Amino acid sequence: MPHQTVVPTLRYDDANDAITWLAEAFGLTEHFVVRNDAGRVEHAQLAWRGSIVMLGDAVDNVHSLPHRHGSVSMTAESAEQVDEVFERAVAAGATVIQPLTDTDYGSHAFTVADYEGNHWHLGTYDPLAMEE
Repeated sequence: MPHQTVVPTLRYDDANDAITWLAEAFGLTEHFVVRNDAGRVEHAQLAWRGSIVMLGDAVDNVHSLPHRHGSVSMTAESAEQVDEVFERAVAAGATVIQPLTDTDYGSHAFTVADYEGNHWHLGTYDPLAMEE
């Protein structure tokens, strides 16, 4: 299995809230989180099926990237998992951008926006799968 070499990174107004919401909405888990003395997230790594997405608080420093404009795509194990996570995300308050759909390229997928406007896409299409 290939090693992940491109890691999406997002900035949130309150990364602690984002970590909680992403766990509730998608089932992402804390892999590594560094908080400063005030409790703000300096750096976080959240895990999903062997991959990582990084995030932190939007602060004025060299890593202060614009936020609310990111997009993350994740690969599901099955169409059933896509359906389950879609229901979970909607229940957590995600805004539906693309409802559950079956694409022309064989993916069962959806796209939602989180509470700060970042887009999250989940589908069965695996861009790293290679036919032999």
